[in-house]
Amino acid sequence: MPSLWDDRSVNSEAFRAIDRMREALTGRTTGGISPASLTLALLDWSLHLAWAPGKRMELADKAGRKAARLLAWLATSALQQEPPACIEPLPGDNRFRGETWRKQPFAFWAQAFLLNQQWWHNATREVPGVAPHHEDVVSFAARQWLDVFSPSNIPFANPEVIERTFQTGGGNLMLGARNWIEDAGRAATGQPPLGTEAFVPGRDVAVTPGKVVYRNHLIELIQYGPTTQEVTAEPVLIVPAWIMKYYILDLSPQNSLVRHLVSKGHTVFCISWRNPTAQDRDLRMDDYRRLGVMAALDVARAILPDRKIHATGYCLGGTLLAIAAAAMARADDDRLASVTLLAAQTDFTEPGELALFMDHSQMHLLESIMWNKGYLSAEQMAGAFQLLRTNDLVWSRLVHDYLMGERTPMIDLMAWNADSTRMPYRMHAEYLQRLYLDNELAAGRFLVDGRPAALQNLRVPLFVVGTERDHIAPWRSVYKIHLLTDTEVTFVLTSGGHNAGIVSEPGRPRRSFRAASRKRGDKVLDAGEWATTATRKEGSWWEEWTPWLAAHSSPGPVAPPPMGAPEKGYAPLDDAPGTYIFHR
Repeated sequence: MPSLWDDRSVNSEAFRAIDRMREALTGRTTGGISPASLTLALLDWSLHLAWAPGKRMELADKAGRKAARLLAWLATSALQQEPPACIEPLPGDNRFRGETWRKQPFAFWAQAFLLNQQWWHNATREVPGVAPHHEDVVSFAARQWLDVFSPSNIPFANPEVIERTFQTGGGNLMLGARNWIEDAGRAATGQPPLGTEAFVPGRDVAVTPGKVVYRNHLIELIQYGPTTQEVTAEPVLIVPAWIMKYYILDLSPQNSLVRHLVSKGHTVFCISWRNPTAQDRDLRMDDYRRLGVMAALDVARAILPDRKIHATGYCLGGTLLAIAAAAMARADDDRLASVTLLAAQTDFTEPGELALFMDHSQMHLLESIMWNKGYLSAEQMAGAFQLLRTNDLVWSRLVHDYLMGERTPMIDLMAWNADSTRMPYRMHAEYLQRLYLDNELAAGRFLVDGRPAALQNLRVPLFVVGTERDHIAPWRSVYKIHLLTDTEVTFVLTSGGHNAGIVSEPGRPRRSFRAASRKRGDKVLDAGEWATTATRKEGSWWEEWTPWLAAHSSPGPVAPPPMGAPEKGYAPLDDAPGTYIFHR
């Protein structure tokens, strides 16, 4: 007989569903931003600022000093044609770099805006008692709001737009309006951006010859054909992130990492992830490990028996590979010759500006959105990434395409970026909760088959790449692999960002990297000390990696392997790039 306190007869899940539906509806109206999270951050900041008279006095003093600087500069500009600026833009802020911004009144507007921006940075930082996460959220929100009113975004305050309008008799604004109508129409009808039709996978990009040798519900495994008479004995298996189509690593022939590897005598396998739908809502992280990494390893080992494998993971694929490699080490599975991690985090205590969208309130909202749809849409993920770089990805495009009336030429990397994928509900919720919020992998609490996947158990050599301007996997966060392992680690810090830093082919101008190796048992340097002592080299980090792979491979080349293994059930199914790449 049920006790008084036994409420199992109440359908609690139905009540939770009501809350999830309400949260999902909220997410649709707020663009996926949690109002509760933002409100809590603003309350935390405003209350502590109200209770901090010293901080308010400091801000008043700064405001007076900045006003005095601006007035002094304005007086000087009356005597000099182009006086030295009283404040310079932050590195990477190119909004006011043009010569026309040095003329009045535009120079005054730009200087006033930059001083105001600096004051608001001071106002939202170092307020006593504010939680660090709330401080980051408020500072980010203030920066976004200020950027809306930047003189560069206002037609009658931007000298470059005014000059173009006079030159064209207003034609630039007519062209800009046409561009906006065209872009809005494409977005409303679900079409990709203009120009992507010039980069079709299998025709213009992802054209390295190969065969799909295995397919399951989640992946196609592509084996690429050799281009040399002999190859290195150990193959390379690439695990890209499932948040992206794999062909970022096989773009145009001149910047394809896959083509570079096969030209250097490596046998290459690459996973092509299936784009999940609402029916895949219950796929878990362990499904991605088993049906993805482990299945690919099994096939590669069947085609090349008795040979170890150089496993390579990019972004989320690198994190998943690290988990799989740690679980393999725990189970004494020695099929790996080495592990390479490209812009992949294993410790999420400092995940960069993406952490702005990660707290328990935001997590609940995202989980509800995914619960409702069965997945996280590509558009929502793209919107989050655009928020992190609004000057580069939003406002600069507004000015260039809609105010100047020009079109940014489409390139292969931009076309790939528009070919995005979805994230299944349960897997992505697990990923965010277990890694971003709970940091289980770094803490040694991430379980695989009921046992901890401890990175400390890794004994294979690691080659780890971070990029200097990475907003998704900041290089100092990637560097923390040194603190989690006691094996040989070669760390490379390359110029560029999360994507362009990895797709950094030899011969590309203005490319450089720093590299240093730590042997097992060596002392660990902090990231700043490492950056000052590591050897700086010009060129592409690809040319550092391929000799490293050769040094950690068996001596002497061997004959190229066959394509697939029909006798073992792995006959070639399709030509590369396969079929999953075309799933929308």
